[in-house]
Amino acid sequence: MAEENEEDLKPTADEAEVVEAVASGETLAHEVAPGVDSQAGNAAATEAGRRGNRAQKVGIVASDKMQKTVVVRVDRLVKHPKYRRYVRRTSKFMAHDEVGATIGDKVRIVETRPLSARKRWRVVEIVQKAAK
Repeated sequence: MAEENEEDLKPTADEAEVVEAVASGETLAHEVAPGVDSQAGNAAATEAGRRGNRAQKVGIVASDKMQKTVVVRVDRLVKHPKYRRYVRRTSKFMAHDEVGATIGDKVRIVETRPLSARKRWRVVEIVQKAAK
């Protein structure tokens, strides 16, 4: 009688897989969409899926006097609250440059992890070279 009870308590191979999947956090959603993690905010399919949508900006290189770093000036138009005219606002971003941009080039920068105290952007491409 005791042997029969022990056999009933031992999980079958299918039940063992389900127990492992539940213990590791995977659910039935993993079988339906294998690239998506069941936990919120996590995606396991592609590199871009894991990172999410990174902010991109297009600006003009204002300085290239540092090694592998450029200062990118990004202009934007903002409507003045009182006068209702468009006012140009400028922001300067320090960006990591492996591409080799020079002063006056129009470049696309993308948000990245902090690379130094002030550098959180990376030059992805040179959109337009500066006129010589």
